[in-house]
Amino acid sequence: MTVVQMMEKIKTKLSDKNLAGTEGKLAVQVNLTGKVGGVLYIEILNGVLSVMPYEYIDRDAEVSLTITNLDKIVSGKLSASVAIAESKMKVEGNVDKVLLLDMLMRQ
Repeated sequence: MTVVQMMEKIKTKLSDKNLAGTEGKLAVQVNLTGKVGGVLYIEILNGVLSVMPYEYIDRDAEVSLTITNLDKIVSGKLSASVAIAESKMKVEGNVDKVLLLDMLMRQ
């Protein structure tokens, strides 16, 4: 899977959700490690979703993980809390925002 394919998968997953009630900003930068490296960010600003292949300077949190583990999280096969506990995902910044994003993906 490529970074672009993963971005599309995230967009599809979150576009099906009702994000209108998500007030304020939730911005998470994802640093992909391993064979498929890269960076992307996921932002929900007042209910509007953006997923872009750039670094996000004003982010709430920054996570680092492999694209395989990100795919498992997006697919619902791995929760962010378990990924953090098992050191499959490293988080810098606001962990609560990462867990909120995980919850939105699981709805």
